[in-house]
Amino acid sequence: MIIKTKATKIEEVKSDWHLIDAKGQILGRLAVRIAYLLTGKNKINYAPYLDSGDSVVVINAAKVIVSGKKAEDKKYFSHSGYPGGFKAVTYEQQMTKDPRKIITHAVSGMLPKNKLRDPRLARLKIFTDSKHSFEDKFKKGDKR
Repeated sequence: MIIKTKATKIEEVKSDWHLIDAKGQILGRLAVRIAYLLTGKNKINYAPYLDSGDSVVVINAAKVIVSGKKAEDKKYFSHSGYPGGFKAVTYEQQMTKDPRKIITHAVSGMLPKNKLRDPRLARLKIFTDSKHSFEDKFKKGDKR
């Protein structure tokens, strides 16, 4: 008996939508779940060379939590490229400024560092409260 391996083609990939409520969830565990769905590892026809992931809508991003003393100690760093252009923003400051960037940063760090990272992040939609503009994509009671 000969078993043949079948390569997945982009035409065979079917994309779904997932709604995730971040209220009361730990940031790292939430980011792992989102990265898993964005890469498509939950599908039977997963291929690392194809962008076969699903679209993810995250609501209540302002209510995500971190464990331990990370709320005071965690910092996000950036540099403008100019001398003296180094900036450090704490978790609390970023949470008051834009909590969506916290989840985006965490998920981005958990995605593979290749050319598929940007298209996968483009399918991630984050909202600070429970209202979102993708109601038509979900069936009643499809919240996870």
